[in-house]
Amino acid sequence: MPWTALLLLLFAIGSGTSQTPTPDQARRHQRVTQTETIGRRQDLNSLKGATLFTGPRFNPNKPVPLLIHFHGAPWLIEAHAARYLQKAALITVQLGAGSSAYRRPFEQPELFRSLLTEAGQALSIKRGWSSITLTAFSAGYGGVREILRRPEYFALVNNVLLLDGMHASYSPEGKPLAEGGTIQPSDIDIFVTFARAAVAGRKTFVVTHSEIFPGTYASTTECADYLLTHLSLKRRSKPSNGSKQSNGPMGMQQLSTVDAGHFHLRGYSGNTAPDHVDFLHAMPAWFRLLRIR
Repeated sequence: MPWTALLLLLFAIGSGTSQTPTPDQARRHQRVTQTETIGRRQDLNSLKGATLFTGPRFNPNKPVPLLIHFHGAPWLIEAHAARYLQKAALITVQLGAGSSAYRRPFEQPELFRSLLTEAGQALSIKRGWSSITLTAFSAGYGGVREILRRPEYFALVNNVLLLDGMHASYSPEGKPLAEGGTIQPSDIDIFVTFARAAVAGRKTFVVTHSEIFPGTYASTTECADYLLTHLSLKRRSKPSNGSKQSNGPMGMQQLSTVDAGHFHLRGYSGNTAPDHVDFLHAMPAWFRLLRIR
């Protein structure tokens, strides 16, 4: 995905910072081969860039799990869903670069409800949504965050999966933690609230992150640490044969783990663009942590 690599390069140039690639960069980055998955597709009128997909085993006469994914090639997410979530309906939302591209549309109070309604009517589902799962890669977290900020939608969402995508501004703006800055609470507190509900067993929240450090805004690692601090949770290292690393999905190297109730955090090594894209291709590895019913 060249657009992802380009964005990361621009982030590094724009911030005036750079990272020394970790040894993890030398490993082979496995990729799913692009194919067109068999199924039904329909563009949704509620939001330009939103596409509804169902596979051959979809049954509208039974309660239907709904997965809404933000950011990333729709063909890849469709392939994941068709193979691992065969009875689910999928909405992919691809709106371009930057978290604001995903945040702004959902500042319209009725948009999320309209998407749910339009998708249900298009599929002629008879018994409603059995669960609603929001997933996001990279900048897509902006859409998830904006949806969760509305209490009526927070109540509807059962599961959230963030794939190396939870960021926040520094305060003062652009001042990293190492230089005395702090994380802007308003950018992340709704994720803290959802994480608390997950620890209590009322929601499921899966957070994954790399070691990429953008420089001018908080990294996914820093935001994950912010969550853990407010939840009074600590990471556990994942040793393997005496090493600080262990095997993760598709050859990724897992460094840490947190499991508390239905809150799950997985930290991985790597600070390059291919390390970032790994999360999208390995997405099904974390489906088992979600309660998609």
